[in-house]
Amino acid sequence: MESDQVILSIKKSARELFRRYGYNKTSVNELAKQARIAKATFYKHFASKELILHEVLMDYIRENVEDILNKNIREKDLSTFLANTILRVSRVTYTVCNEFVGWEFIRESANAQEYLKTLSDDLEFLLLSSFIQNETIALTVPEERLTFLIKSSKNIVFSFAFTAVTDADVRKNFISFQKEILPYLVQATLLES
Repeated sequence: MESDQVILSIKKSARELFRRYGYNKTSVNELAKQARIAKATFYKHFASKELILHEVLMDYIRENVEDILNKNIREKDLSTFLANTILRVSRVTYTVCNEFVGWEFIRESANAQEYLKTLSDDLEFLLLSSFIQNETIALTVPEERLTFLIKSSKNIVFSFAFTAVTDADVRKNFISFQKEILPYLVQATLLES
């Protein structure tokens, strides 16, 4: 197999296994077996299981962010566009943590906490660069205000995701974020200087 095909095979296997069993319960041996490669070949392309997790999650988030931005572009105004985009990206981020990594691992592992910080920073960069590439946004909203909106939203969503005990708690938190917090963050972002 060519190098690109091996990487795709590893990513596909990782996506399936992490989603089915969670990051913590999936071994490198299982990833290699599913991808039909030797364990050494896995390590030739990815230095650790955490790196393949990061690649898989960023690919998934990138695909979804592009899709969200393309669908939301027809929103009636910039305020609605920003609010809906932030909300949808927040849901994607939660889904990633819930389905690929697993909350029990995230809450109990110091390594997971550090990894989530990296993921969070990469998500922030991805979203900011995606917004800046949008001409309407780039011409209307200064970059430091977009950074404020993204950082604030991200921090709030991650904090309530860590403190929620049940899926019902998460739903309540998302509703609260959507109705009580996000409108004010968007309003502060769009205020005239």
